[in-house]
Amino acid sequence: MGHSQNYILWAVRKIKVENSVNNILFPLNDGKTTALLYKVSCVHFLPSILAYKKPSFCDQDGDPFSFLWTIKREPPSYLFGTIHVPYTKVWDSIPDNAKQAFAISSHVYFELDLVNPTTVSALSSCQMLPHGKNLSDVLPGDLYSRLKRHLEYVRGMMPHWMTKDQRGRGLYADYLFNAIAGNWERKRPVWVMLMVNSLTESDVRSRGVPVLDLYLAQEAERLRKKTAAVEKVEEQCLPLNGLNFSQVSDLIYFS
Repeated sequence: MGHSQNYILWAVRKIKVENSVNNILFPLNDGKTTALLYKVSCVHFLPSILAYKKPSFCDQDGDPFSFLWTIKREPPSYLFGTIHVPYTKVWDSIPDNAKQAFAISSHVYFELDLVNPTTVSALSSCQMLPHGKNLSDVLPGDLYSRLKRHLEYVRGMMPHWMTKDQRGRGLYADYLFNAIAGNWERKRPVWVMLMVNSLTESDVRSRGVPVLDLYLAQEAERLRKKTAAVEKVEEQCLPLNGLNFSQVSDLIYFS
C-alpha cells in the first residue's frame, strides 16, 4: 500500500490475559487492501498494569487509560478496544486522541462487517437450532416454563419501559419485543441466554441507538473509509454454539 494511509482496528476480541495480544493488523505494502494478522507482545485492553515490560514498538498514545494504542510505523496505525453498548452511553468518555485516530484513518477494521446485510443474516441463522428442533426439546421442562413466564412478564412491562423518544420515532411495544425476542423458541440456548440478559429496562430504553461498534462502522461508511472485518460470522458462532449444554442451562437459570 501507499505510505499515506493510516489504519485503525476498533474491535479486538481475541485478547487473553497474558503477555500477548492477537489480531493486531499491519497493512501489507503490496497495493492491496489486505492486512496481516501479526502477534506482538503488548499490554491487553484491560485497565490494569501487568508486571512486564512492553516492547518499544507498542506505545499507548497519551493518556495511559485511553485504550488507544499506536503501532509505530510511517504512517502510524492504531488499535482501540470497543464495547458492545449503545454508543451514547460511552461516546463522551472516549478521549479525543481515539476520535482523532478514527478521523485520520483511511482504513478501519472491525470485529465483523455489521453494515453488510449478509453478515446480519448469517448471524441470525447461526443462532437457530437445527431444522425441526425447538427450545422446548432441548431445555428441561421446568426451565423452559420459567423462561416462558419471564418473557411474558417482559412483554407486559415493555410499554412501561419504553421512552417517549422511542414512541415518537414510531416504535411500539410489540414491535420492540419481537425485534429482541422474536422466534426465541427456535434459538439455541446460548443465544437465548444472551437475549434474556438484554431484556432489561435499561437495555430496552436504549433500543434503537446503535452500539459503539455499529455506530463507528456506520460513520466509516458515511465518511467513505475503506472497511474490513477481522472475523467471519462462523468464527464467532461456532465457539458459542459448542458450549457445554449443562453450563448454558445453568446460565439461563440464573439469568
